[in-house]
Amino acid sequence: MLRDKNLIPLSHQHQHALAFCVRLDRALAQSDPDLCEWQNEMVSMWGSEIRFHFEAEEKVLFPAARKYASLRPLVKQLLSEHRTLRGFFARAKRRRLDATALKTFGETLSQHIRTEERQLFEECQRQMPAGEIAGAGAAMEEYFGQSGMPGASCALPPSSKQKKQK
Repeated sequence: MLRDKNLIPLSHQHQHALAFCVRLDRALAQSDPDLCEWQNEMVSMWGSEIRFHFEAEEKVLFPAARKYASLRPLVKQLLSEHRTLRGFFARAKRRRLDATALKTFGETLSQHIRTEERQLFEECQRQMPAGEIAGAGAAMEEYFGQSGMPGASCALPPSSKQKKQK
C-alpha cells in the first residue's frame, strides 16, 4: 500500500534510521570497529531526529491509533520498544555499549521500524478515516515545526495557510 502523505515524514525518518542500522551492522562485521564513534553517532541521531520522532508518535499517532481496539496491543508493544530503545540511547550517551549491545540495538531499532511501517502505518491507513489521518498528519507537522528539531527536513513542506501566518 502506498504510504499516506501524512505519514511520509515519519517514513523518511525511518529510512534515515534504517540506513544507520545497515551501516552499523556492516561496521560491526569488520574487525575492530570504533565503538565510541558509533555511540557518538547514536547520540547525535537521538538529539537531531529520533527523540522528536518518538515524541510525535507518542503524542499524536499512538493516541489516534489507540482509538481502534485492534491497534491497542500493537501501540502498547511499540511504546515498550521506545522505552527499550531510549535505554540504548542513554547507554550510548554514557559510552556503555559494547559491540554485542550495539548489534542488539541495531537489530531492535530495525525491527521496531519495520513493525511500525508494515503493521501500524498500514493498519492506520486501513482503519482511520481520511480526515482523522489528515488531522494526525497536521498535528505532527505542527509538532515538528514547533519542536526545535534541528533541520526538520522530514517535515511536510509548510501549507499555504502556514506560509501566510509567517
